[in-house]
Amino acid sequence: MIHHLNCGTMCPHVGDEIVCHVLLIEGADGLTLVDTGLGTRDIAAPRELGAVFRLVTRPRLSRDETALAQVEALGFSAADVRDVVVTHLDVDHAGGLPDFPGATVHVFRSEHEALMNPTFKEKPRYISHQTAHGPSWAIHDVAGESWNGFDSVRVLGDEVLMIPLPGHTRGHSGIAVRDGDGWLLHCGDAYFHHGEIATPPSCPRTLRLFQELTSVDGKTRKANQERLRELVRAHPGDVRTICAHDAVELERERGGR
Repeated sequence: MIHHLNCGTMCPHVGDEIVCHVLLIEGADGLTLVDTGLGTRDIAAPRELGAVFRLVTRPRLSRDETALAQVEALGFSAADVRDVVVTHLDVDHAGGLPDFPGATVHVFRSEHEALMNPTFKEKPRYISHQTAHGPSWAIHDVAGESWNGFDSVRVLGDEVLMIPLPGHTRGHSGIAVRDGDGWLLHCGDAYFHHGEIATPPSCPRTLRLFQELTSVDGKTRKANQERLRELVRAHPGDVRTICAHDAVELERERGGR
């Protein structure tokens, strides 16, 4: 079963309200989170998020919106979360990692290297307290297996795959989750607005500018968006895509599409 959580509402100066769309997957061996959104320490000590992040995104800091609070509301505990598979380690995707200290955190090697040795431009992306607890890392290299024309790494059997989608960050990934007879692909920040994977694509200008400013490789990011559009066109009944911040997609998934 897949639960669709909003783990951090933000009201940016770049357009409409956005969300932190997190997946909670109930599996036979425990729970898996795809991304974590903002965490309890982010809520308790918002200054640690950095002035630029707070100014640009204007997060609505509520403990009720943390992944931990929502996992507990469903009757589980933090210890039930066995794995966290991150699309990337930006502040609004990795904030909840300290709330699940016993979980194995799956990440691509290039993203982990960016965290450990960021360039000057990358430094604001990564907040030290979010990984200061010393996560149990599972660091993955791209293995070259194919999933609908994309390279992939099988993280949790045949049910959860990591798909390399670099551009927004060095080691950005999409997370493909088996859902019945089809797949749900969480694209993280590979795109920000549902119109970007439509044909022809569209995106509010301010949000498009925001993506350009926050990408480490805009050319690769745009190329991957085109590949995602091709995926949607080729597999309209088999693959659904969502991104991390589109409130329309979150409500669509919660409403049973």
